[in-house]
Amino acid sequence: MRMRETTMSGGMKAVLGEVLPCTAMVVVEGLIIGLTIMASTAMARGMSPYVFVVYTNALGSFILLLYSFFFDRDRSEEPFFTLPFFLRVCLLGFVGITIAQNLAFVGLSYSSPIVACGMANQIPAISFILGIILRTAKFDWKSTGSRARLIGSLISFTGAISLTLYKGPTIRSHSSPSLSLHTTAAAAALVVVPPPPRLLVFSSPHENWILGCALFAASSLTLVIWNIIQVGTVKMCSQIMKIISLYTFFGTVQSALLAILFLERDLTAWKLDLNFELLIIVLTAIFSSAIRSSIQIWCTKLKGPYFVPAFKPFGIPYASTFGSLLFADTFHYGSMMGAFVCGVGYYTVLWGQIKDDEAHNKSDNNKNNNNGKINSSSIDDVRVPLLEDQDSPV
Repeated sequence: MRMRETTMSGGMKAVLGEVLPCTAMVVVEGLIIGLTIMASTAMARGMSPYVFVVYTNALGSFILLLYSFFFDRDRSEEPFFTLPFFLRVCLLGFVGITIAQNLAFVGLSYSSPIVACGMANQIPAISFILGIILRTAKFDWKSTGSRARLIGSLISFTGAISLTLYKGPTIRSHSSPSLSLHTTAAAAALVVVPPPPRLLVFSSPHENWILGCALFAASSLTLVIWNIIQVGTVKMCSQIMKIISLYTFFGTVQSALLAILFLERDLTAWKLDLNFELLIIVLTAIFSSAIRSSIQIWCTKLKGPYFVPAFKPFGIPYASTFGSLLFADTFHYGSMMGAFVCGVGYYTVLWGQIKDDEAHNKSDNNKNNNNGKINSSSIDDVRVPLLEDQDSPV
């Protein structure tokens, strides 16, 4: 009886070990899209994207510093601060926040969340092509993984081009303004009744689709560079939350200086009231700093380096569902199709990367076994865990 209870307990733990990480990542991707729609609404109402980036990261860095101090008990013998580490976190903040986030949120102010989802899925393809150009990645025609990554990159770029150039018809035609008939003694007059204002906005009223897509593409390219930098940074310091909190702080300072001096000199734009804009700033800061980072690091340690990236395209069906059901008169078929093509390319590149890494790891094990050595490191050991999900605007 006791053995049976032990078996059932072990089975339940195994099920929860599979279900909980998947559920957590699905919820995280849904919240990302929800917050992206709210951020798009705030900017459609007149909030500056540069102000949004500064305030969300300022509050986020404060939360991260408190979190690191009270909850992150990873106290190693590494020195807390060195000059090379300082330069690294400053560079991470400049590339990942000052450049990438500003590009992404300005792009969002000219487009919609479906563009954010589609363009975010370009990062693996851009990384692969950039690696070939810089000779940091090997391409072998005989390798199934390399061929898959090349085909996936072409599919991703095709989806991005389609997303940029073809919007297609809306899910539902724009409804014409309602007319009411008022008769007077003189004659009948048609009075146009404007539609009520929307609570949330999906597509920007200041839409410039091509510019928005171009800004998102530039943000994705910047994040590829950011990923390269963060690999070396984690090798210098193993305390992940420490790196996140510090680079967020330095990125906030750099973004604030850039915005105040050059990008947003209107002081009235920096004034906050107790309204929707303040609510979305607080929600985004709390979620993007402690909640999302903690869940992604936990899932990466529990399930391996490819688990968290595998859920990134889930934002596309989320955005498509929200757009089709809630914003049908401003959501386009072509945008949805282009984003789905980007998702297919993303998964193709990711599958090719997994196959290449498995082949490389197997080759290393064979060499070490032939030399009488045991290879104690696997691909999971040498792959740096994701610091933060930087491939989305929120």
